[in-house]
Amino acid sequence: MYAIVATGGKQYRASVGDMLDVEKLEGDVGAELTLSEVLLVGREDGDVRVGTPTVENATVSCSVVKHDKNSKIIVYKSKRRKGYARKRGHRQSYTRIRVDAINV
Repeated sequence: MYAIVATGGKQYRASVGDMLDVEKLEGDVGAELTLSEVLLVGREDGDVRVGTPTVENATVSCSVVKHDKNSKIIVYKSKRRKGYARKRGHRQSYTRIRVDAINV
């Protein structure tokens, strides 16, 4: 069984036991989370339930594995012949979650 879940403005395909890196969520390491914005639920036999926009009474139970930051991204802006140059770095925070159960 798998589900398409929306969190943090992005969509993820989740199966039981998967590890997902999602936008930063509140909760301590080891805490249980419930993702209620389930867009689609599919089974191995080909049965697919598509939500309008979400599947009713469907949730995905997850647990927080860790909070961390991605690798640094360099943002460099310049204008030629003007002596203008700006260099900035950014590290996006994320939360790694483990999918424990898909409840329909």
